[in-house]
Amino acid sequence: MSRISGFLQGTKVVDLSRHLPGPLASLLMVDMGARVIKVEPPQGEEMRFIGPVGAQGTSVYFDAVNAGKTGVKLDLKNVEQRAQLLELLSDADVLIESFRPGVLEKLGIGIDFLRQEFPRLVICSLNGYGDQSPLRHDVGHDLNYLAMNGVLAGTGTVEQTVAPWPPLADCAASLFGLSTILGALLERERSGNGCHVEVALADSVMPLMQFSLAELGLKGRGIPRAEDLLNGGAARYRTYRTADGFSVALGAVEPKFWQAFCHAAGRVDWIARMDDPLPQTDLQQELVEFFAALTLHQCNERFGNVDCCFNQVLELHEAVQTPHMQARQLVVQPRPGEFQALYPAYVDGAPPQPRAPFHETN
Repeated sequence: MSRISGFLQGTKVVDLSRHLPGPLASLLMVDMGARVIKVEPPQGEEMRFIGPVGAQGTSVYFDAVNAGKTGVKLDLKNVEQRAQLLELLSDADVLIESFRPGVLEKLGIGIDFLRQEFPRLVICSLNGYGDQSPLRHDVGHDLNYLAMNGVLAGTGTVEQTVAPWPPLADCAASLFGLSTILGALLERERSGNGCHVEVALADSVMPLMQFSLAELGLKGRGIPRAEDLLNGGAARYRTYRTADGFSVALGAVEPKFWQAFCHAAGRVDWIARMDDPLPQTDLQQELVEFFAALTLHQCNERFGNVDCCFNQVLELHEAVQTPHMQARQLVVQPRPGEFQALYPAYVDGAPPQPRAPFHETN
């Protein structure tokens, strides 16, 4: 067993959450050795039925974020089955839930009640907008959270905003929820008390917007779409199309990388144009024409061994087979037809272990 798989050994997590943010957080806790019990409604959560069906008879999306967990189905509107949840919580360390604010209270198991009954329990609520927001009862999805926070305004082409993939707010909320849970467990060792953590998906992307917020403070506006160094405005940080239809990525942000690229390209005249005013549409067009005259093989021959931050844009089926992926053992195939992306950390030279399949107890 790798050492990271023992970090949360003996930690019991009860997960009431659905879809991606909560299940992803508890999935990563599985990788660290936690015992995770997933509680679903009697009919199963919606994610079972969204996406292509896999070998387990459920959506592969559901299987992917619930591997290594034990499942139980409970009707929390039923008094007896609600009592079963409280029994599960009697020796639990963490509860994760993703209901809208006020739903737990309506079920008779509100935050105040849980805090009183289980003072050592760390409760993590992952919801859309947060209990203190005027939007607390509104619905939303990742696209909505990115739209309202200025993220989409800086993402895409000049003509059109583009939603990033994977869902950024969902994943950010999951990771902020996980990191806060771990911090709360550490603090509990000192105080003896649990706490209630709330992470709203609509809030989770703003800490990722530090550069945009810095521009806002300085210039009174964020970073315009396709006009900045890192979002499509610079010639040295974008993708290009080759003569044979492949895409390549150039990330020569620093002067030394840009200079190395220009020398390898045989265009030393481009070196002085590194800081042309943004957006660098003229210089970009020259690079578009340059790459359009080269095949992927010719690009790799010319730039593959040059320190200029150059590589091919890979499809996912290609990406999981690269020497890097094979060597790191962090994306694995424990069973035919199944890929797992494990917690991306080595501890004492070893990666986490692959997860067992999701297992239902009833």
